Amino acid sequence: MVVVLLILLSASANGQDILTLEEAIKIGLENNFNIQIARNSAKISSNNKGKGIAGFLPTLDVSGNYQLSNAEEESNSNFSYGNTETTNWGGSISLNWTLFDGFKMFIDRKKFNELARLGEYRARNIIENNVVAISKSYFNLVRQEQLVDVARDSKDVSRTRLNKAKVRKELGGASSTDYLNAQVAYNSDQSSLLNQELQVTIAREQLNLILGRDPNTPVSISKSISVPQLDLEIDDIQRLANDRNSGLMVAYQNKAVADRNLHGAISPFLPRLSLNASYGYSDRTLAVDGAGFGDDIFTESKNASVGLLLSFNLFNGGMSKIDLQNARLEARNQGLALQDAHNQLTGTVQQSYETFIKQQQLVELEEQNLIAARQNLELIQDRYLIGAAGSLEFRDAQVSLIRAQTALIAARFQARITRLEISRLIGDLEIE
Repeated sequence: MVVVLLILLSASANGQDILTLEEAIKIGLENNFNIQIARNSAKISSNNKGKGIAGFLPTLDVSGNYQLSNAEEESNSNFSYGNTETTNWGGSISLNWTLFDGFKMFIDRKKFNELARLGEYRARNIIENNVVAISKSYFNLVRQEQLVDVARDSKDVSRTRLNKAKVRKELGGASSTDYLNAQVAYNSDQSSLLNQELQVTIAREQLNLILGRDPNTPVSISKSISVPQLDLEIDDIQRLANDRNSGLMVAYQNKAVADRNLHGAISPFLPRLSLNASYGYSDRTLAVDGAGFGDDIFTESKNASVGLLLSFNLFNGGMSKIDLQNARLEARNQGLALQDAHNQLTGTVQQSYETFIKQQQLVELEEQNLIAARQNLELIQDRYLIGAAGSLEFRDAQVSLIRAQTALIAARFQARITRLEISRLIGDLEIE
């Protein structure tokens, strides 16, 4: 009973150590510095929307002052104050409100809103690209682990063959050539296993690095690659990509921001109207020690003003004209970039869809080929045991099985990566 309990606890612990793709993505999104920077940049863009609203509101400034000064004066004039101590204090409040600035405040508000959306799309694009990179690294480790199993199984088969060839040689039932061929095959499979174990180590280190962890962190994964079905036709995929692809949305937003900048470049050619208002108060006390003066001298003043200021730039060295020309060119550039991004996306979607369809067919073909190769090896192995098949024929069947297994693993890996890319193109990745 105790032994059974220990086995169950051990199995439970091992199950908890398995790293799933979802967990790997979560770890990568939390630790990746580029993603953290992208998210912070998106928050900055969102915060900047307040600047667009601020342009419609007045500015209000308050100031205050206090000053104490002493003066010593000797004079025979009857108008001299003599020694004095002066105290000044006061305060003021001023309001400035731009009523019209050539529609720039309206344009800025829309531009900051566009920039906020641009920040969101840029962050999503970076996150999606990292999700794809993490997934590729994860599935690459799965693939390398599967290839290790293939190499290990092949080595076990070759060891069994070598042992039987050795026994048969000692009993005089096999030639030295058969034994040597078995020895060469076993050594070759042993070498392949060592190389493949190195590839697993490298793949594990690369996965840990992209997850932002120590390269030597142990990783246990499920050794399977499932390829999700694609239930969409090419027209549906193109439509979803045009509506939701983050890279294309970035191009759209870049064009929108450039258009806002173009409209903003026209505002310097229009007049500017602003409202100014202020109120101030000051108090001055002059303490006099000179002869002929009695009490201290007090001075109090209050002032208020309000006015409208209309300004219109007649000439600034042609800078406004240059800015307008550059804004037009930038808007054209972003329009061309948007058209190029749309064309590139259409081509990539078409290529990925066609590739995935062919890869699905290839997976099915390699599955059938693997069944045939395994059955062929079993038949050759039975014949080899009774001496009806030679060592070279046995090795050929074994190599054919290895190739079939390797080809199927590669086909599933490539199909899974292409399916992942299609999900990215249509904005269907889970990135939260």
